[in-house]
Amino acid sequence: MTTTWDGEDYQRRFDRLAASGASMHGEVDLVVSYAPGTVLDAGCGTGRVAVELERRGVKVLGVDPDVSMLATARSVAPGLEWHEASMVGLDLERLFDVVVMAGNVPLFTPPGTHTGLVAGCARHVAPGGVLIAGFQLGRGYEVETYDADCAGAGLELADRWASWDGDEFGPTSGYAVSVHRPAG
Repeated sequence: MTTTWDGEDYQRRFDRLAASGASMHGEVDLVVSYAPGTVLDAGCGTGRVAVELERRGVKVLGVDPDVSMLATARSVAPGLEWHEASMVGLDLERLFDVVVMAGNVPLFTPPGTHTGLVAGCARHVAPGGVLIAGFQLGRGYEVETYDADCAGAGLELADRWASWDGDEFGPTSGYAVSVHRPAG
C-alpha cells in the first residue's frame, strides 16, 4: 500500500521511552477496562498496542496501510494477525468488542477520508462494543467533527477524557480520548 514511515525508527522511539521508565500502556489499560475478548487495532503502526493487548490475553488483529510499520509489527510479533490496508472501505467480515485508534490515527489519515475512516471502524464494532480513539486537538480534525462522523456511522458518544489516563476533558483540552457505542 503506502510507505510513509520508517517502522524501525518509529519503534526505536517507543523503545527508548519504555527504557526511560515512561508509562507505555495507557491505551491498553483503558481498552482492557472494557473487558474485551477481541480488539481491532485500527492504524496499528508497529504493533505496540496490539502486542501488549495480546500479552494481556486479548485476541487482537492489527490493520495499517503503511508497509514499513507493518513490517516492523510482523517482526516484533509474527504470531499476531496483521492486515496491510486502510480502514477506509475495509470490511474484515467480523466484529470486535473494541475497535481502538491509538496514536493520532485520524490525524494521519489522508484529507477527505475521515468520514470513511470512522465508518470503517464503526463497521467492525460488535453490538455492545465500543470504538475508542485518542488524538490531539487543534490539528484540523476536532471532536465536534469526529462526533458527527461517528453519528453518521451509527455511533453515539459514551465517554470522553483529556488523556488515556482519564483526565477530565474540558474546553481547553489539547487531547481527546473518546468512547463511542452503537446508537440505541
